[in-house]
Amino acid sequence: MLYELRIYECAPGRLPDLLRRFDTVALKLWEKHGIRQAGFWTTVIGESNQRLYYMLAWNSLAEREQKWNTFMADPEWVSSRAESEKSGVIVSRIRSEILQATPFSAAK
Repeated sequence: MLYELRIYECAPGRLPDLLRRFDTVALKLWEKHGIRQAGFWTTVIGESNQRLYYMLAWNSLAEREQKWNTFMADPEWVSSRAESEKSGVIVSRIRSEILQATPFSAAK
């Protein structure tokens, strides 16, 4: 099992718009494409309260490539994303890391 940690840095004041887009559009499309989330987090105390952290669970890099690319090309995602950004960009930077659990991790 692999986990993908994704960190989205939002344009100032746009975190609520990003959360709404995940809640109303992205998660439903992920379900359609078989993408499994492991959790979502925002910062309560820390460097920035304009970040969204989330993790996805993958069986392999090949699964990630196939499912993520299919999701990103989904016409419903493309149009919904464009509609949500009519008033400006929501995410100013995305970071992604693929992680593997250690043998002693509670996450397997």
